Amino acid sequence: MAEKERKYIDCRDYPNNKTCTVAISADSDEELLEAAVQHVVSVHGYSDTPEFREELRKSFKKGSPPAGMTRAA
Repeated sequence: MAEKERKYIDCRDYPNNKTCTVAISADSDEELLEAAVQHVVSVHGYSDTPEFREELRKSFKKGSPPAGMTRAA
């Protein structure tokens, strides 16, 4: 069985009204999407819509979030 490629999404990559340093990673797109949706809805106040889920999915990056990354300007 082939090993799945880990993916992540990192709040530091996206400007928002909070200083959020959360990064979420998972081995499947579905698991990552569910965790990311829970985070952005509960912490950042976004609405859980099919369109928003698709935008989140497009933001996934391969690998694991880099340690010590600074917030994007």
